[in-house]
Amino acid sequence: MILKKPKFWDFKKPNFFAYLLYPFTIFIEINNIISNLIPKKKFTEIKTLCVGNLYVGGTGKTPTSLLLYNLLKKMNINPVTAKKFYNNQMDEQKLLKDNSNFISLTDRKKIVKKAIEMKFDMIIFDDGLQEKWIDYDIKFACFDSEKWIGNGHLIPSGPLREKIDTIKNYHGIFLKTVNENSNLDYIFNKIRNINPNIEIFETNIDIKNINQFDIDKNYIIFSGIGNPDSFKKLLLKNQFKIIEEITFPDHYNYQDKDISEIINKANSNNAEIITTEKDFKRIPQNFKEKINFLEINIQIKDETKLVQFLKTKINEIN
Repeated sequence: MILKKPKFWDFKKPNFFAYLLYPFTIFIEINNIISNLIPKKKFTEIKTLCVGNLYVGGTGKTPTSLLLYNLLKKMNINPVTAKKFYNNQMDEQKLLKDNSNFISLTDRKKIVKKAIEMKFDMIIFDDGLQEKWIDYDIKFACFDSEKWIGNGHLIPSGPLREKIDTIKNYHGIFLKTVNENSNLDYIFNKIRNINPNIEIFETNIDIKNINQFDIDKNYIIFSGIGNPDSFKKLLLKNQFKIIEEITFPDHYNYQDKDISEIINKANSNNAEIITTEKDFKRIPQNFKEKINFLEINIQIKDETKLVQFLKTKINEIN
């Protein structure tokens, strides 16, 4: 069963339930300790880059992976995106497949072998920072500036897969914002205190297909993603009139009944329906003509800085 993320995970401080579940974080702790003890393989035949997260879901890994893919192509590098195969993550796999060269297998080491056989120059892994067997050449961690690290606890007491101190092992941070005027000083200082040498890249989300929508209409929105708040805030930022929001667990597998209920509700309220592109790929085909979806575009605040960073890191690998 796929469950919704508990709201207390995103409280700025742990509450009673977080402390109640705190003893169970020992299992994540042990797994991470074992993972760090296992010798990891560094590949010399191909360059490896990983875009991962510490906070579970909604940090923008997939659009960031595609951003890097397009930048590397402009740098005359032949990249491929990759994702370990999971049945419940077909939406992200389809997005990557539709927008890039893409490999998905059940084992990341097999993905590397396949990419070498296909003569790609670099692999961009969407997710996998916690991989036990591969020592990536370049490691990025993604965060949402509003959620940041939530209450700061590990799963199941909080939303973190690793303690925040592990960013000392990473090369770069992508910090996603919806509100471009957000004050990020606290987050920057926290990151710098842990890893003074890490590069931080701010990103913003834009709507590519906004001209397809009439913002004078009423809208019902629904999503089953890691951070539905970000989806809603992006719409509100662009003056959409949202009369109701419906949320499902991340990677939710929509059934006919779910979509029928949403369509009936929209008809009763004379409203249009909007979801995310990831969710749209999980909707039963017979309902797709009645659902609109947002095409988003992730913008890097300082592309020149990112390109120079990538060039430097690639030269170090060579």
